[in-house]
Amino acid sequence: MSKRILVVGAGFAGMWSALSAARLIDQHGRTDIEVVLIAPEPHLHVRPRLYEENAARMKAPLLDIFASTGVRFIQGTVARIHVERNEVDVLGTDGTPSTLNYDRLVLATGSRLFRPQIPGLAQHAFSVDQVEEAAALEAHIRHLATRPDTPARNTVVIAGGGFTGIETAAEMPARLRAALGENAEVRVIIVERNKEIGPDLGAGPRPVIVEALESLGVQWRLGAAVTSVDANGLTTSDGERIEASTVIWTAGVRANALTAQIPAERDALGRLHVDRNLRVLDVDTVYATGDVAYAATDDEGNHAMMSCQHAMNLGRSAGHNVAADLLGDAQIPYSQPKYVTCLDLGPWGAVYTEGWEREVKMSGAQAKELKTRINTEWIYPPSAARAEAFAAADPLRIVVA
Repeated sequence: MSKRILVVGAGFAGMWSALSAARLIDQHGRTDIEVVLIAPEPHLHVRPRLYEENAARMKAPLLDIFASTGVRFIQGTVARIHVERNEVDVLGTDGTPSTLNYDRLVLATGSRLFRPQIPGLAQHAFSVDQVEEAAALEAHIRHLATRPDTPARNTVVIAGGGFTGIETAAEMPARLRAALGENAEVRVIIVERNKEIGPDLGAGPRPVIVEALESLGVQWRLGAAVTSVDANGLTTSDGERIEASTVIWTAGVRANALTAQIPAERDALGRLHVDRNLRVLDVDTVYATGDVAYAATDDEGNHAMMSCQHAMNLGRSAGHNVAADLLGDAQIPYSQPKYVTCLDLGPWGAVYTEGWEREVKMSGAQAKELKTRINTEWIYPPSAARAEAFAAADPLRIVVA
C-alpha cells in the first residue's frame, strides 16, 4: 500500500520540505511514497522583499519544479487537522470541501503579521507582510500625488523599529519623492516602543543603522507605543499626535493559527516545540518547520528565528527527516550553528553581521551588493531541472559558509 507525505504550505520551508522529501525517496528508487503539497496557490511568495517596490511581482512559480521532481500539488487551504486519524479537511479554491489522509504531515504554514486590538489599526494601517498588502501600500503611495500637498500627505509613519520596520523606513524617502516629486518635503518617522532602534538586532549594528537612517532623513520616536490609528495619522502612548496619510504596521509576527490544532506545546509566538529531527514533541506523525517550529539551531541554547534564512534549512531538514522516517533511513538532525544578518538600508547601503552577537563584518555599498544577491538570487527556488532541484534540496548543503 502506498504512503503519503503531506506538506502544508508553499513558502520557503514548505517548498524545500517537499523537494527534500522527494529527493530522498528518489534516491531509494521508491514509487510507493508520494509527496503532496497543498497551498492556496502554486507560487513562492518572496516575502523578504516586500519592503521593496514592485511587490506584486514578488512571486516565483513552482508548478514546473514540482512536476519535474514528482511532487503533487493541490490548490486549496487546510481548514482543519485531525491528528487522531491522520486526516486534514481541505477547502478548494471554489470552496468545495474534501478530506485528505496522510501517513506523515509536515506543517509549514509560516507566520502572519500580529495586529493587536489597537483602535483603527485594522482599518487604516498598511503593511508589507503579504504580497497583496504590500501591493496595496504601493498603489496608495502612487495615489498620494493626487492629493493636496500637505505635511500629512508627505509623511509616512512606520510602527515598529525592528528588522522589517528599518528596511521599510530606509526605502520610504526615495519612494515618496518618486511619487511626489524630487523636491517634495517628505517625512519618514519610525515609532518604536523600546528605548533603542532595532531592539532585537542588538548593539553591534546599531551605530551603522543610526548613521544610515540619519543620512536618509529618517526620524524616530522611541519609548512610545501606538495607541490609535485613523485616516489622518496616529497617536502614541506619550500623547504625541502625528499627522500622516500613511501608517505602516510592522511590529511582530505570530505562527500560523493551524499550530493550535496540534495537541502539543507551543511557545509565546505559537510555534510548536520540535525535537532535533523537527518532529513535533509527543506527536509521532507530525513534523513542523519554518516559522511554525520552535527549533534549536545548535547546542548553545539558540533557536531558529522566524526568517527566510532559517526557514530554507529547516525545510530541507524536515523534508529529509519525514521521508527517512517512512523509509526507515537515518535521519539527519537539524543544525544551523552559523547565524548571519544582512539588513537593507535603502540607498545608503546595507549592514552585514555574523554570530548571535551580530558583529558587523560589512556595511555600506559592499554589504548592499551582498543583500542584492541574497534578495535576487539566493532565496529564489532552484532550477526546474530535476537533478539541480534535488541537489539544491540536500539537507547537508551549506547555505551560509
